[in-house]
Amino acid sequence: MTNWEKNLELYDAMVDKNKNFKRKGKTMPYTSANGYMFSFINKAGEFGIRLPKDKAKVFRAKYETAEFKSNGAVMKDYVHVPDDTLLNEAEIVAGYLQDSFKYVMSLPKK
Repeated sequence: MTNWEKNLELYDAMVDKNKNFKRKGKTMPYTSANGYMFSFINKAGEFGIRLPKDKAKVFRAKYETAEFKSNGAVMKDYVHVPDDTLLNEAEIVAGYLQDSFKYVMSLPKK
């Protein structure tokens, strides 16, 4: 199983636990609400979550990670979820996914 496939399996399991949203996309899995995408797995198999600035700062410090990049571009308000964090702390990451949903729901509708 490739890294992308492992991360997709974990991502799907986290999304399935939440009744507020569903995974979309076939080639680039993502979640969206209120007109905003708030999580996705890029082509490299890396997982990113969109968080408010205060929670993003805490997440980056706790998991020693940086902003999320996809196709060479920095994704505004996204944090990169390291593979080992996703694998070992999927329940915690699922909580951040819910925080991400709440964050985009607080933004003006697109």
